[in-house]
Amino acid sequence: MTKAIDVQRVSKKYAGLTVVDDVSFSVNQGDLFGFVGPNGAGKTTTINILCTLTKPTGGIALVNGYDVVKDTSAIRRTIGVVFQETTLDSYLTAEQNLLFHAYAYGVPKDIMQTRMKNLLQLVDLWDRKNAKIQTFSGGMKRRLELVRGLIHHPKVLFLDEPTLGLDPQTRNYIWGYLDRIRREENVTIFMTTHYMDEADTCDRIAVIDNGNIVAIDSPETLKNKLGGDVVFLRTSDQSGALRELSEQWSVGVEVEEDLIKFAVPNGEKFLPTFIREFKGQILSIGVRRPTLDDVFLNLTGKGIRDEEVDTVAQFKQSLKNRRR
Repeated sequence: MTKAIDVQRVSKKYAGLTVVDDVSFSVNQGDLFGFVGPNGAGKTTTINILCTLTKPTGGIALVNGYDVVKDTSAIRRTIGVVFQETTLDSYLTAEQNLLFHAYAYGVPKDIMQTRMKNLLQLVDLWDRKNAKIQTFSGGMKRRLELVRGLIHHPKVLFLDEPTLGLDPQTRNYIWGYLDRIRREENVTIFMTTHYMDEADTCDRIAVIDNGNIVAIDSPETLKNKLGGDVVFLRTSDQSGALRELSEQWSVGVEVEEDLIKFAVPNGEKFLPTFIREFKGQILSIGVRRPTLDDVFLNLTGKGIRDEEVDTVAQFKQSLKNRRR
């Protein structure tokens, strides 16, 4: 299968601080690829390397067959980018923002208007093309940025936290539009996200932590690797329950707040036998399939929304320390 993105042993260092560490992965053409990790893990730095916004310290990265160091102009002509922060001109109309971008990318005049109309209709913004951006809601701005990123027919669309800060309803709308865009535009999508329900829709995801890829596979495969269903247990004697689970049931356990958590191959078959034979007093018990949150916690030891020291803050602090 043709690779839209091919990354081999890429690294990035700032003043001795390794932000991306010997990373390798590939993205097949037409895939929806998710790139997830805690704050400061190296997500944005990696996407900046692939978009030619920063050069890698080492390794090779190809986008649409072009080298990110040697072929920056060729790559920029064949990709679209939607950043975390809005970069639209608030004093221009939606149409003016798109025309400026289309001219910059050399979109032929004879197809420019048709292209703009088709995309604006795709995201339900055609009737607002003459409205200024300062009148748009956050969700409308994000939809327009998707159109802007697609106006020049890119082969790969990079999305850096595309729904960050949006309410759940608007997030669902955005994903509906992305699904239509992917089908109708036949575009490869590479996205970073903090939302595990969004990552669950990807063909494949890579989990990055401390600059290293710690897992890469389909969401379903990653969940299956955890070992089946997750059981949550609360008893009148948690210490005794932990001993019994370890000694008599041979399961690995974790304590999450006041709950004991462990994995079993088949929760439906396990629970009746467990409830009947468990010697302790059960106050509550439940079972569910593993989620990507469980995968993330297992791989990184932290929740996806746990706050960490930002990489840029680390870099600034290292510079301060050097000056002392």
